[in-house]
Amino acid sequence: MQMLLAIAVGGAAGALSRHFVAGAIMRAVGIGFPYGTFAVNILGSLIMGFLVTAFAHSLSVSQEMRGLLAVGFLGSFTTFSTYSLEIVRLIERSEWMLASLYAFGSLALGVAGLFAGIRLGRILL
Repeated sequence: MQMLLAIAVGGAAGALSRHFVAGAIMRAVGIGFPYGTFAVNILGSLIMGFLVTAFAHSLSVSQEMRGLLAVGFLGSFTTFSTYSLEIVRLIERSEWMLASLYAFGSLALGVAGLFAGIRLGRILL
């Protein structure tokens, strides 16, 4: 039961963080392209890579804390379902180039962000 509570708390914090971070980015950059979700997914991948590395090498935390951070917080901070919806919206507006850039850019930079987080974790830890 403690694990479920930890994931729920992390999920609430991640969802609120996603809302505020993505919103701030969209206000700063504009709404013609889903920059907020794009940035959140890349940042979330970077953080996930770092955390996984930290958990494996040097950061001794409880299973509940791992659940709170990785499953709860990052699971709701990164937004694949929203990512998919935004691709469909771009396609529905016949913005094929933006849809392709967003879809493939998110994937490539998300994976690169995860690798970078792992590398950063190995360097710093």
